[in-house]
Amino acid sequence: MQRLLTALASALMVFGQPASAAQKQGDVIIRHVTLIDVEGAKAIEDQAVVLHGTDIVAVGRDAAIAQGWRARQKIDGKGRFLIPGLWDMHVHFGGGPELIEENKALLPLYVANGITTIRDASGDLPNQVLAWRGEIANGTLFGPRLLTSGAKIEGIAPLWKGTIEVGSEADVDAALARLKQRDKVDFVKITDSTLKPELFLYALRQAKALGLRTSGHIPMALTVDQAVNAGISSIEHLDYAYNAGAKDEAAVAADFAAGRIDRAEANRRLDAGFDRDTAMAAYRRFAAKGVFVTPTLNGSRIIAWLDRDDHSKDAGLAYIGPKLRKTYDWRVERAAKADAAAIAARHAHIDEMAAILPMLAEAGVPIIAGTDAGFLNSFNYPGFGLHDEIALFAEKGLTSAQALAAATRAGPAWFGQLDRYGAIRPGMAADLVLLGRNPLEDIAATRAIDTVVMRGTVHDRAALDKMLADTNAKVAAWNAEAAKP
Repeated sequence: MQRLLTALASALMVFGQPASAAQKQGDVIIRHVTLIDVEGAKAIEDQAVVLHGTDIVAVGRDAAIAQGWRARQKIDGKGRFLIPGLWDMHVHFGGGPELIEENKALLPLYVANGITTIRDASGDLPNQVLAWRGEIANGTLFGPRLLTSGAKIEGIAPLWKGTIEVGSEADVDAALARLKQRDKVDFVKITDSTLKPELFLYALRQAKALGLRTSGHIPMALTVDQAVNAGISSIEHLDYAYNAGAKDEAAVAADFAAGRIDRAEANRRLDAGFDRDTAMAAYRRFAAKGVFVTPTLNGSRIIAWLDRDDHSKDAGLAYIGPKLRKTYDWRVERAAKADAAAIAARHAHIDEMAAILPMLAEAGVPIIAGTDAGFLNSFNYPGFGLHDEIALFAEKGLTSAQALAAATRAGPAWFGQLDRYGAIRPGMAADLVLLGRNPLEDIAATRAIDTVVMRGTVHDRAALDKMLADTNAKVAAWNAEAAKP
C-alpha cells in the first residue's frame, strides 16, 4: 500500500499540483506587478492579480497566486505599476444635433487615457447621452462607463440649452420626477443662469429627499453655506468654494440679490474679502455635511491664460472635430475682449483660487478630479485633460497620493460605490490601468500607460494607440470635408 501511495504521489508531481490543490481558472492574470494601494498610499511589490469576467477574483503575492491560479491571458507586470481605473467626474457632450458624431468620437479618447468611468455633467444632448449610457452598458457602443445627470434643471429661458426649465416648486417636482423615474439619472445637475435662488434651494432639498445626489452652480444671490445646508452633494468649480472664504459673502449675496451690485463688483468684493480662517471654518462645514468639491482647475487655468498661451499647435486638436473646435470660439472671443486690468485680475485670481486646494484637503473635504472637457471649453481635451488636472493638483499643494485618490477613489466615494471601484482586491471591478512608472512618486506617471483593462477586457498599448489613430482619422476626414469649397 505504501508503494502504491508513493507512486501516486510521484505521478501527481509530474502533472503539477496535488488534486486537493487544483488550480482555479481565471481569464487574465497580471504577474510580478507592483500594486498601488491608493487608500493606503503605498506600493506593494511582486503581486499577481487574477480577473474573471468583469471582476477581480484574486490578489496576492505572485508566487502564491501563480501556484493556485491559471488564466488564458497572461500579462507581465514586472517593472510596472497597477492602479484602479481613472474617473473623470466632470465632462460635457454638446453643441447641437449636428455634432453628435463628433461627440461620440471622443469616447475612445477617455479609454486611451486610462479613464474607465466618466460623469457627464450635462450639455445640450441629454437624450443622446442617456442612450449612449445604455449602449455602453450593453456592449453595443465602445466607451468608458458613463454616468449622467441627463438634462440639467434651470430657470425659464436660460442661457444654456438642453435644460428642464422650472419657474415654480411644482415645476421642480415634475422635473425631479422625470429625471428619477423616466430617465433614471445617476445624479441631478442644477445651474443658475435664470433659476430663482429660492427654487435652487428647493430643488436641492427635494432631490435629497428623493435620494438623488446633486451638483451645480450656486447662484450669486445665495451663500455657499445656504446651498450646503440645503443638501448639495458636490460643488462644481473651485471658484464657488473660494467664495465661501469671503468674510462678507452674505452681504455680497444680499446686495447682488437686491440689484445694488453687478456680478463683476460681487466678484471683486468676494476676492477682496477672502480670509483663511473664514475659509477653513466653511470647509470644515463642507466636510461635516459630506460635500465634495470638483475643482475643474485646468479649465479655469486655460481660460485665465488665453491671452498668453498659443494653442494652435496643441497635439489635442488632432482629436477634436471641426464643429466642436468652432464651439471654442465663444470663450476665446470673450477672453480677448478683456482690458489689461481684467486680464491681470484673472491671472491673479487663478493662483489665489488654486491656493485653497490644500486647505480643502486639510479640512477633510473630498476633492474630485473632473476636467470640464467637452464642447465650449476651449483647448481642454477629453481624456488627456484629466492628467493635466491632477498634475495641477500636485503643483498647487496636494501630494501625488492625494491627486491620485481624487482620480480613482473620490468618484466612487461620491456615488457610494467604493465597494466596487477605487481599489484592487477580490470582488472589485476589473477596471485597471498598468503604468510604466510609480504615480505615488510622480503623478505625471499616470500618462505612462502600458495597458488599460476595462470591464475585464485588456487593451494593450497597440490597442490604445489604435483608438487614438481611429479618432484622429475621423477628425482628418471631417476636416477635409469642412475644407471643401
